[in-house]
Amino acid sequence: MLRNGLEPWHLLVVLAVVVLLFGSKKLPEMARGLGKSMRILKAETAAMREEDQPATSTPATGTPAAGTTTPGPAAVATPTPGTPTPGTPPTGTPETARRPV
Repeated sequence: MLRNGLEPWHLLVVLAVVVLLFGSKKLPEMARGLGKSMRILKAETAAMREEDQPATSTPATGTPAAGTTTPGPAAVATPTPGTPTPGTPPTGTPETARRPV
């Protein structure tokens, strides 16, 4: 019964309905926006893949690559108590909390 469920004339009908619903002026804008969204999605997925694979180790062995060093316990910076961490708003009186213009 549905051997050939999607034939060329079906696609023409769908295309005609889309043009009638959105108009011919709006379709290029929508396609441009869809293209930008796809590029952003592709870049983000590539960045996530790079985060999953550490750059300092070889994929087969998991040991550091030649010429790289791994930081020891002394290399990790810990903030001293009372100092704000980067990205947090300053606290205190309004005079100290103002940002320079």
